[in-house]
Amino acid sequence: MIDPPSAPVPPRPRPTIPPGVALRGARLVYEGAPLFDGLDFDLPAGRWTCLLGPSGTGKSTLLRLVAGLAAGSARVAAGDGAALAGRIALMAQADLLLPWLSALDNALIGYRLRGEPAPRDQAAALLARLGLGKAAHLRPAALSGGMRQRVALARTLIEDRPVVLMDEPFSGLDAITRLRLQTLAAGELAGRTVLLVTHDPLEALRLGHRILVMTGRPAYLSDAIEPLGAPPRDPADPELLRLQGELLKRLAAEVA
Repeated sequence: MIDPPSAPVPPRPRPTIPPGVALRGARLVYEGAPLFDGLDFDLPAGRWTCLLGPSGTGKSTLLRLVAGLAAGSARVAAGDGAALAGRIALMAQADLLLPWLSALDNALIGYRLRGEPAPRDQAAALLARLGLGKAAHLRPAALSGGMRQRVALARTLIEDRPVVLMDEPFSGLDAITRLRLQTLAAGELAGRTVLLVTHDPLEALRLGHRILVMTGRPAYLSDAIEPLGAPPRDPADPELLRLQGELLKRLAAEVA
């Protein structure tokens, strides 16, 4: 259950105008064959791009290429011409929490590593909004898998970066908590440039301005689906459910 904060949440400063991101000529060879080769990919500024596709097509690797962390090759550039270093927050599939730190200190680990003053009050308020207000002092061993995932989400959000890369950020959560955290993340990251990798078509349709399917070997990207309305969209919207059916058919055809 996602509890309301015990005290008003202080307003968070908005980041500078976020850049778009262009990735060109992405190439990665895996087991002697190209996973993708000459792949071009764009993240429009200030919008959510959601990426789906069968397992093993390279979605997570493509995300890590944007972050500059993968072994493949690509040209990655920000649309404003400035360096991307220091402007990206990454949430990986694994929570990567440090076992000797509390949930609150794990959420603030980036500030600690950089030697910067940590916004502890903001982080505590964010953990409360994520349903972890009473668990902020607990270490990871005392947290469930879903709680650990929420700490990892808090760690990503508190960085307040203009470009955010998220790899299955809501996995391991029950359906209701997942919907609530999608709504929270949509609010927290409004106006950012976001890449979300997910296996959940409804999640992509709720949150994405653009939804792409990555498939094939070497992998390629489908034409974008662009749902109407601003995220987070109502999961019971008949039009959204119709698009979910179409997207499921497209995904099923790719793995048939």
